[in-house]
Amino acid sequence: MAITTLTPGVYIDEISTLPPSVAPVATAIPAFIGHTELDPFATITPTRITSLPEFVSIFGGAKKETFTISVADTPASRTISVTPPSSTPGYNLYYSLQLYFANGGGPCWIVSVGDYLTAASAGLFTNGLSAIEKIDEPTLLLFPDANALSDIDYGSVVIAALMQCNKLQDRFVISDVRDITLATVTSSYRNRIGTGNLKYGAAYMPFLNSVFNFAVDETVSVTTTGSTVPTGTALKDLNDPNASPITKYNPALYRQIYVELNKSTVTLPPSGAMAGIYASVDRDRGVWKAPANVSINAIAGPTISITAAEQGDLNVDATSGKSINAIRTFTGKGTLVWGSRTLAGNDNEWRYVPVRRLFIFAEESIKKASEFVVFEPNDKNTWDRTKSLISNFLTNLWRDGALAGATPKEAFFVKVGLGETMSAQDILEGKLIIQIGMAAVRPAEFIILEFMHKLQES
Repeated sequence: MAITTLTPGVYIDEISTLPPSVAPVATAIPAFIGHTELDPFATITPTRITSLPEFVSIFGGAKKETFTISVADTPASRTISVTPPSSTPGYNLYYSLQLYFANGGGPCWIVSVGDYLTAASAGLFTNGLSAIEKIDEPTLLLFPDANALSDIDYGSVVIAALMQCNKLQDRFVISDVRDITLATVTSSYRNRIGTGNLKYGAAYMPFLNSVFNFAVDETVSVTTTGSTVPTGTALKDLNDPNASPITKYNPALYRQIYVELNKSTVTLPPSGAMAGIYASVDRDRGVWKAPANVSINAIAGPTISITAAEQGDLNVDATSGKSINAIRTFTGKGTLVWGSRTLAGNDNEWRYVPVRRLFIFAEESIKKASEFVVFEPNDKNTWDRTKSLISNFLTNLWRDGALAGATPKEAFFVKVGLGETMSAQDILEGKLIIQIGMAAVRPAEFIILEFMHKLQES
């Protein structure tokens, strides 16, 4: 910067010798799209939260489920019968957030598409996707409540999410394979998600038996026979939520009923847990580490047991290439995520989740850091500064183990210049074109050990 010198004196001009640096962007900021107890905004408004209590303060808690409760007393014994809801609740967002935080999740975005009185529809979820498209920070999209939709409607939501990821190129979809029968996976899921933009998403199955108890509708009436408690007495007083009519008659019975209620736990789609695992693996190892061979917290296990042979058909789909990652239980290890493929399983470039997400991370980081170049002179000085900026960033990635190669030269290249990446016409049109190549580290998916007999030598 030139200094204007009009008055005699000493002037100081600070000259920057350090090039601008690339600040790594966040890699695992999910956006949860679904229903909430409270719908505090007039229109769909994405909201950033950092904890479950913060979510509850804004959006409320889980949907209260209605149980059938009966108590039969005899002089010698008491039998308490508790029947949970007939199916998994359609409103899973609150519980999925619990799984997310239990598995290492941090800040996230909530997109409420209505309260628990609002019927689920594909249109609501695509409206939610349109709202989150305007927010730059989210890098993961998931919609656990969309599992209440039909196969066709759920597929349309996945397609819309994949299209947004391809358009913005800064986010990734985690979807749930809802069917728990392997025989119908293709008809219920693979045939419903189209063939476009598959490299921007991954699918996981089966659902998970969580350790979370249902939120109970305590206004439900308890049927009693032979008891001192009149039949039809509610768990809670309708006029006083802090009072329990049953407690007035038999305090011990109230506690005993809750012992039975707490034996029922919620079955949940795996996307919430996977978002937490993405976040924890990114934080501990880096976005280039596959979010697999990792145990899942706060669950009793998967809803079905998938064998190695069955996973073969999920992992490698010769027909459509739409890989589905399995969650499996192993003796002595617990429940592990046992797959790390994108939906583009037949694509050698974008087959693996960490490769796709590494490129999203690098592209977004470099894009944001390069914005200072806009309207700078399109000459060699600017080219060299930009090349140095990007090379330093990629060198750090290589040192962290994200890129393959014995030297930085083997791990990446950055090209920019007249006659190399740009023509004279490009410069006249104001285009500064940079070519970047990265040798991404790929997961060792198949470990092959070859054994043979060694003949006796003496």
